[in-house]
Amino acid sequence: MPTRREAILAGSAVTLSATGFFPSPMVHASNKSGTQKIIGPEGYQFEVTHDWPALPEKYHWQTTHNVAVDREENLYVIHEGHANLKDHPSIFVFDKDGKFVRAFGEQFQGGGHGIEVHQEGNEEFLYVCAYQQVKSFAKLTKQGETVWQKHAPMEAGVYAAGEATNPQKVWGRDRFMPTNFAFLDDGGFYLADGYGSFYVHQYDQEGNWKGKFGGPGKGEGTFATPHGIWIDRRDADNPKTVVCDRAHHMLQVFDADQNYVRTVRGFGLPANLDTWNDWMIVPELHARLSIVDKDYQVLAQLGDDVKRVTSSKQLRSQPENWTSGKFVHPHDACFGPNGDIFVAEWVSTGRVSKLKRLT
Repeated sequence: MPTRREAILAGSAVTLSATGFFPSPMVHASNKSGTQKIIGPEGYQFEVTHDWPALPEKYHWQTTHNVAVDREENLYVIHEGHANLKDHPSIFVFDKDGKFVRAFGEQFQGGGHGIEVHQEGNEEFLYVCAYQQVKSFAKLTKQGETVWQKHAPMEAGVYAAGEATNPQKVWGRDRFMPTNFAFLDDGGFYLADGYGSFYVHQYDQEGNWKGKFGGPGKGEGTFATPHGIWIDRRDADNPKTVVCDRAHHMLQVFDADQNYVRTVRGFGLPANLDTWNDWMIVPELHARLSIVDKDYQVLAQLGDDVKRVTSSKQLRSQPENWTSGKFVHPHDACFGPNGDIFVAEWVSTGRVSKLKRLT
């Protein structure tokens, strides 16, 4: 079974024409102090600040993964972390100015992956999932206290014996490697097992397993690395579930009853999704962000460095060769309340960028 690195390098070896990438619009850049650049076509311009939040000296980045913003505009960043550093937190919190607030989440160290903020009544909670040897998902308070933590849903009938009670760093379609969440109107949620079984699991609001859909396959309702998932409510009368079928370089769209609707191609390892007003952001591990409309057609692509990144196997560990205003491996992106974008990249030294919306 290929490792995550092998899967990405294999995807990078695919030619641009074979993956059907949309041509990138012109990128406008002007020199700014530090690592700031203005990027994007007219109507979609952003000022990019790389390495926007700073960690206290006692902590360090260890491959950043996902980001989320709460209603107070605090930014939550989860990184995979090193399993041998068991006392190092995997989740960092920053205020709206990028100032460090707190850190927690040692239990996810070595496998930290997905993080989302979800409002329930008047209170917001964090939902976190982890892969590798951790193989679990949890609901936390925003201060880091655990409400509940769960492991592989053995009742799904797809996992190896002991996967829930004795998780090990073993990959395969009979393993549990959750990657991201999407929240349903009834208070429940979907959990994508993006590196494990390739199923999307459905849970109720208490975290009880209800069912699954998808599984491994070649598309049209089945997946190869269903890494990201989102409930697209931009058409209020027709909400859709969108899955980033990453290894297939495409999005798959489902109706509210989990019926397959359509496939949208032309992305380079799409990793996750978020929406703001009429925009959806698609971070692509192949070195760019795409903004798409309600019909999933590309409106703009930001920080495009696809050709250079896909031709280099080592760039993710060579920050001295990164280009300001360009991305290496965007792994997650989320919107702030005013349309700003926060990006976490899958690079060995970690990188979190802020894209301040200008238009």
